Amino acid sequence: MASETVVPRFGANYVPSAGWFYSWLDYDGDAVRRDFADLAGLGLDHVRVFPVWPWIQPNRAIIRERAIADLLDTIDAAAEHGLSVAVDLIQGHLSSFDFLPSWVLTWHKSSLFEDSTVRDGLTAYVDVVARAVAAKPNVFAITLGNEVNNLWPDSPTTPEASTAWAQALLATLKKAAPGVLALHSVFDDAWYKGDHPFHPVDAVDVGDLTTVHSWVFNGVSRVDGPLGPATLTHADYLIELAKSLAPERPVWLQEIGVPGPDIPVELQAEFTKRTVETVLGNPALYGVTWWSSHDIDRRLLDFPDREYDLGLFTVDHRRKPAADALADLIATVRAHGVPAQPPATTLTAPINLRTEPARRAEVAPGSEFHLRWVEARTEGPVRIALP
Repeated sequence: MASETVVPRFGANYVPSAGWFYSWLDYDGDAVRRDFADLAGLGLDHVRVFPVWPWIQPNRAIIRERAIADLLDTIDAAAEHGLSVAVDLIQGHLSSFDFLPSWVLTWHKSSLFEDSTVRDGLTAYVDVVARAVAAKPNVFAITLGNEVNNLWPDSPTTPEASTAWAQALLATLKKAAPGVLALHSVFDDAWYKGDHPFHPVDAVDVGDLTTVHSWVFNGVSRVDGPLGPATLTHADYLIELAKSLAPERPVWLQEIGVPGPDIPVELQAEFTKRTVETVLGNPALYGVTWWSSHDIDRRLLDFPDREYDLGLFTVDHRRKPAADALADLIATVRAHGVPAQPPATTLTAPINLRTEPARRAEVAPGSEFHLRWVEARTEGPVRIALP
């Protein structure tokens, strides 16, 4: 029997099959359209795209019109394949590489989060690019950047500066693009590391909804292996942590994938099916966006090994096991709805993440509380309450 739960959105984080994000330097609209045909064939409804900041704004006074035109063509290509688009602005951090323009790094290295000159340049960039992409009817969301907290500690900051940085740029974004979701994205160190200068309240209070990124190489897979309950429920655990701080706020599972060697190739389809099934019935779930659309060509050098093979498709457009599993799930949910869920139980967290961020390790993967939550989750949904 299907529940009344709204069917979540399903999408992919777009990694171009030809040339990775270096393809922005030599844009090929036909190649983009071939990639989007792959994704539309899975039944996905959206893509998340990543223009690279220093290639659009190589000088603080220059925002390249050609680069914006290429981005707009990508958005049009998505529309041609029935896909809506979320745009990330500040790249920033991609596939374990950082990209910052020379005007941030040369002469006196400046903090992305604290330097007023950098803030002025970023404000202009956010304003111009957000206005341009928001004019496209299939753009539904704009995120400040991809896991911007990964740019610390190279860019020094404090919790107060990090929050003010996000709030100020989101105000610019909302003014430039009032009709789309304005979002802030952080890696899960913000949830689990006691000394991290981005706090959980930034994830749940800043922006129009909460985004979480579930990566099992953060320690979860070492708890019980690739198909153990801690690994399979980590995405749901992050959603519940977010809900504990903002119960009425939707949560977008903006990144999840099958990194090796944590998830061996022969288990990737099963991991995909069971992980997504676990989160589908969560009433807070806004959508699931897979990382990533396509593999990285191994002729490109110096990526961490796990980054090369995260795609739903190979670089020559062959479907991989995770893609088949995801397509089957999407078809089932759209045909029959989200399965009804048993009643949830509740566990009280040992800390209040709003007021005690220095104690975040007490809810991190492998902590006593996390393991109690995982054990309880084997019997059905488990909410998290603040003490």
